[in-house]
Amino acid sequence: MRDEPSSAFPVRASHVAFRSGRVIDVRTDEVAMPGGTTATRDVVVHPGAVAVIALDDAGRVLLLQQYRHPVRRLLWEPPAGLLDKEGEPPLHAAQRELYEEAHLEADRWDVLVDAFTSPGMTDEAVRIYLARDVRPASAPRFVGEDEESDMPQRWVPLDEAVAGVQSGELHNPLAAIGLLAASLAAREAFAALRPADAQWPEASPFTGSVRESPSP
Repeated sequence: MRDEPSSAFPVRASHVAFRSGRVIDVRTDEVAMPGGTTATRDVVVHPGAVAVIALDDAGRVLLLQQYRHPVRRLLWEPPAGLLDKEGEPPLHAAQRELYEEAHLEADRWDVLVDAFTSPGMTDEAVRIYLARDVRPASAPRFVGEDEESDMPQRWVPLDEAVAGVQSGELHNPLAAIGLLAASLAAREAFAALRPADAQWPEASPFTGSVRESPSP
């Protein structure tokens, strides 16, 4: 069983309904439906993201607390970031985010899980890595801005973090997906993980609205 591309619903017409000039665009597609009808579908066009489940030698996972304005909550989540640097490989983006958000480096990297975060409304694709053999970064500490200027960090036993997902205490989707996947992988001694440079055909070529917006 596997997800696969489909040409059964061709797009008859398409236009950008909203361009943020920052991260997302909203595209409106006229999509051919079975029986000869068409339907309008709005798509939040997103550059995608990477996240890092960092495990230490004691089996603890690193979580950061960050304010997320759309839900007006401080969420515990793994280090993560947008794929908005043109030409940057996803693994390099994950390594950069681990350094910038947690001031850590890791010697061992694997692909933990790939996912579409909300395929009913957006094409956002995420890749979550497992980072092990972690250590403090050798470069100077990165100074974040805005919501990222003050992100508390906590090392939590993996089982405790998974219990937080199951009990409804943790809601960030990358945390939920990554923690559950890491727990399963740990039971299998991480034997089934894909290499860090595994192919990722679902990744979007879009690198953010700021890059796509026409020059003034």
